[in-house]
Amino acid sequence: MKYFAQLKAALFLASLIPLIRLGWYGYSSQLGANPIEYITRSLGTWTLVFLLITLSITPLRSLSGWSWLIKLRRMAGLFAFFYALLHFITYIWLDQFFSLHDMYKDVIKRPFITIGFTAFIMMIPLAVTSTDKMIKRLGGKRWLLLHRLIYPVAIFAVLHYWWLVKKDITQPLIYAAVLAALLAYRIVARGLKTKLSNLI
Repeated sequence: MKYFAQLKAALFLASLIPLIRLGWYGYSSQLGANPIEYITRSLGTWTLVFLLITLSITPLRSLSGWSWLIKLRRMAGLFAFFYALLHFITYIWLDQFFSLHDMYKDVIKRPFITIGFTAFIMMIPLAVTSTDKMIKRLGGKRWLLLHRLIYPVAIFAVLHYWWLVKKDITQPLIYAAVLAALLAYRIVARGLKTKLSNLI
């Protein structure tokens, strides 16, 4: 693609807009009555959005024939981790004030915290092994096997959001439906590929 570098740079900058927006809202006192909750939820939401974007790249590439889309998957995945890390830092710093005792009690007592923390921990090896050097070191098959962790990560992230919301579950339901569609596509595509290989 002739202008791929420019497109990638533009998408990189666009991916920073949620963070810039939060910074502006903080500067102009537009974070609402509970700023910490607003920041935490916003960062969590964008983590989930980038996880779904990452998972959508393979189906979009297959359906559109645009092979260059695969080159954007790493960046999308790293932005998912970036916002997850900020989400976690906000929780341990602004919400829990680095109290390990309080965080431990929270993780044990509140299921949505437990599953969200688990999802974040599983994202760490994905981010650490995202470089070309790590792919070579692990080998293609082991790297692909490890990066299948993105599926439970995305499922846990949706559940984390769903269990967090107490009344209106419309938004979590939308994310769950999108994730279900993306996972269903993979199951169907894999099934068709197996059938075709058997025919050959």
